[in-house]
Amino acid sequence: MFRRRRREQPEQAVDQESAAPERESGPWDADEPHPDTDRIDLGGLRLPHNPDFDVRLASVGDQHVGVVVLYEENSLQLQALAAPRSTGLWDEIKTKIRAQAKDLEEREGPFGTELTGEMKVDGDVRPARYLGIDGPRWFLLGVISGSGAFDEAVDGAFVEFIKDVVVVRGDEPMAREEPIPLRRPNEAADETDEGPSFNPFRRGPEISEIR
Repeated sequence: MFRRRRREQPEQAVDQESAAPERESGPWDADEPHPDTDRIDLGGLRLPHNPDFDVRLASVGDQHVGVVVLYEENSLQLQALAAPRSTGLWDEIKTKIRAQAKDLEEREGPFGTELTGEMKVDGDVRPARYLGIDGPRWFLLGVISGSGAFDEAVDGAFVEFIKDVVVVRGDEPMAREEPIPLRRPNEAADETDEGPSFNPFRRGPEISEIR
């Protein structure tokens, strides 16, 4: 489980957090004003600290490509992807997801249109919700799965978690749908080649717990 720890932040980031937010909730872009709360710094994502959640990195090879947040028998998968400056990715990614899971339905949720239904995990079928949020040059995908995916207490806690996530896109050039690099807390960021292409159903990411 990640342990929270404050670290020295660039002056610009401190200014953005101290200014009054222009929206009621996030996910936040690192360059916009957002609440100054204690977060877990994973480089491309800063996650709110919640002692009830177990936060783990998901990796493909040596690259960290997402996070898994565990709560009882439920999970929230989060992945931040690079997006074009002019258009979002959610409409396109929804089409890709529905092409592989045809029984999913669209409905309106806290972040706009989401997909709901079931997903297969290691041969088991679990209720699932797919939430997509388009940001400035990034896209955040959240997948809530488990028996509590449609339970107000459980999915509400996950939604509140997502609303306080900060995405750190950075200024470096990135390919469309390339995972925004993550790292272990307080670990220096390494230069990496273009990451694996996005596939929400591909089995492969390894989950690692960090204490």
